[in-house]
Amino acid sequence: MSSKPFSPPSRGTAARRTATRRAAYAAALALGLALTSAGLTGCSTDSRPPGGAVGTSATLSASAPAASGVDSRERLRVDGGTREYLMHRPATEGGGPRPLLIAFHGRGADAAQLREQSALDKAAEARGMLLVYPEALGKAWGAGSAPSPQRPDPDADVRFTEALVGALVRTGRADPHRVYVAGFSNGGSMALRMAAQRPELVAGAVSVSGELPTGAAAVKPTGPVPVLTIYGAEDPVRPPAGLPTPGPAAPGEEPITPTMSARAGMEAFAAAAGAGAPVEEGRSGYDSVTWPPGPAGATVRLLLMHGAGHTWPGSTMAPPSGFGSVSTALNASDTLLDFLTARKR
Repeated sequence: MSSKPFSPPSRGTAARRTATRRAAYAAALALGLALTSAGLTGCSTDSRPPGGAVGTSATLSASAPAASGVDSRERLRVDGGTREYLMHRPATEGGGPRPLLIAFHGRGADAAQLREQSALDKAAEARGMLLVYPEALGKAWGAGSAPSPQRPDPDADVRFTEALVGALVRTGRADPHRVYVAGFSNGGSMALRMAAQRPELVAGAVSVSGELPTGAAAVKPTGPVPVLTIYGAEDPVRPPAGLPTPGPAAPGEEPITPTMSARAGMEAFAAAAGAGAPVEEGRSGYDSVTWPPGPAGATVRLLLMHGAGHTWPGSTMAPPSGFGSVSTALNASDTLLDFLTARKR
């Protein structure tokens, strides 16, 4: 691994970078909405296979809500190429390996955009966590298990994540018993894939607006893992009922990955964990469904946010027009970290 420390840009430079990122984020998600209206989804995978090295490390933008700590852009050699990620380390060093959260951005976005959208830096800093935002190839994750002409190796991102965890554990930064994954949209589906296929690696997973792939790209849970899904009840991009038969992709683009419903995905994790019968509760602003832990001690939970769209609850970053409302009933970053940090493998 190599790193380049964070150096705060000037106020004018930061503002220009923030505006550029927001414009790119809006354009990418607007394309997703257009595809959805045609029977597609903007959260399906669409990245290139791993290959050559990524360019020289760039300086991190200071656009996310301030959190004391050390930020850097890191690089990791894997599968013959170079992958990048942003890392946030707590300001107080020492004290041994930290709990680690790997946070996957959505399709069409990047690590810096998820950092700004979620404000996870501040929430993780308050809990003394090591936080990593990996960069996807082609700005999308291989959340499904089926190969395609555009993604001949559908397992590349799984190996990248495993290598990333291994590197951080070997250097003494991360606690191997407290490795967590989370993500938004396509990144949420990637977090669910890691929990489903690598239950021995992760101590817990959270998906915000992402579902388990099904059909030819199906991902099935293989062991007990605590899992939480936070979902907008009015999500127009990836409906909570799932996309079992999405329409065709544009010519030359990767096929759209079908997904099961948000609830069906949690039922699959509950079954793999031997969890108990679901307990349903109505809360202020959302509905909660919890599958109590079975013998393995893995709780599975679904939070369905009233009136919310394809958004990150509690975010102060305005979503693109047409993607629905941001719920203020809870802060997804605090909620997911409270859920995860109570778990240990």
